[in-house]
Amino acid sequence: MVDNRYATALVIACVLSILATVYLSVGIGTQHWYQYSSPTVRGEANVSELRSLYEEFMDGEFDEKTYSDTLFRLNGTVGLWWRCVLVPPNAHWHKEPDAKMVLECRSFTLPQQFTPKYKEPGNHNSGEDMLRTYLWRCQFLLPLVSLGLVVLAGLTGFCACLCQSLTPTLGIGVLHLLAGLCTLATVCCYLAGMDLLHRVSMLPDKVDGSLGWSLYLALISSPLHMMAAALLVWAARSHSQNYYRMTAYRVA
Repeated sequence: MVDNRYATALVIACVLSILATVYLSVGIGTQHWYQYSSPTVRGEANVSELRSLYEEFMDGEFDEKTYSDTLFRLNGTVGLWWRCVLVPPNAHWHKEPDAKMVLECRSFTLPQQFTPKYKEPGNHNSGEDMLRTYLWRCQFLLPLVSLGLVVLAGLTGFCACLCQSLTPTLGIGVLHLLAGLCTLATVCCYLAGMDLLHRVSMLPDKVDGSLGWSLYLALISSPLHMMAAALLVWAARSHSQNYYRMTAYRVA
């Protein structure tokens, strides 16, 4: 028989876990982790240059400097799996300066996620930047690890419900704690990687960068997982202590 306090804690932990998982999943699948604000396009020469950057961004070979410069100049947004730019819906950019902009996106393929980063973006002879390379790989792998831990915790909890046992609750809480830490580490790796990128690739004049809502969703999911973990660990420990006390009382 489960005490009402423990049942309430388990229900709240489940709700927090579901919310955290939804937030993290949406954050991973969207591109608004970091966004750039660029000045309005003016002048025929400037338009030609930006259109060339856009075409290289959409159809050219994958190159960090190329896509970074395009993001800087075309109000780009970049996430864990996507990079996007805001462009006019047709080819005549200079004829419609106030045209409604559309979002054009390219995904990072799996091989691109493991492409080395260089000390000078675009210059393969400058040597590999190991710190940026592994920060990028960690920001890609850690959220997948986090989701995997939550799925494992959910399967374990489902089996515990079928067996009507609170014994695995402590382990489920630990899995949620690890998931929250992985998510927090993802955000830290991403922010550190963007800071290092901006040190080696200076932003153009009048271009500003800011954090996007996708990053905040992932950041919110971390404490939610940790709160769920705290409730699960508390329920497991308290129930275990009460069980041993009742057993000792009956023996006595």
